[in-house]
Amino acid sequence: MFQRPLILASTSPYRRGLLARLGLPFVVESPGVDEAVRAGETPPDRAARLAAAKAHAVARRHRAALVIGSDQVAALDSTVLDKPGNAARCRVQLATLAGRTASFFTACALVGLDAGIDLAHTDTTRVVARALTGAEIDRYIEREQPFDCAGGFKVEALGIALFERIESTDPTALVGLPLIWLAAALRRAGLCVP
Repeated sequence: MFQRPLILASTSPYRRGLLARLGLPFVVESPGVDEAVRAGETPPDRAARLAAAKAHAVARRHRAALVIGSDQVAALDSTVLDKPGNAARCRVQLATLAGRTASFFTACALVGLDAGIDLAHTDTTRVVARALTGAEIDRYIEREQPFDCAGGFKVEALGIALFERIESTDPTALVGLPLIWLAAALRRAGLCVP
């Protein structure tokens, strides 16, 4: 039976690790998509647009493949919580998040041009941060250095200790790839999962 190649249109090690959990062979390719913010675009719209753009960019180069694109945008009220990039910005983000609720919009697209597959989904996860002291934030940053993570924390590691609760229908979405939806989409596209 012919199985279409599976490509993850992402350079994220977190997404690569999540997709590996499904036990399917896949390769990774950088989508090379401009991720600039568009005026007036809401966080969930931005995540959906970028996930689809990444999947379509790689699918145009590999028409016979099934391509997964994903993107995540975090927001605290109207403020987008980007990847902090360094300790100082991470400290500010976590201090701002402390005692408040943020929403993480994780979009995923599955595209197979030759197969006529174009599926998309956006998962919303709400995180309720506990009140954090400056010393707790500093200790956390020193131990985990989560500078490449939206919101400035790694929930799959020590970052879980920063929260009162997490409200989600798919816990993998907060890490960067909603596997419950993706597994169903891959089944719909003809792959055996599991």
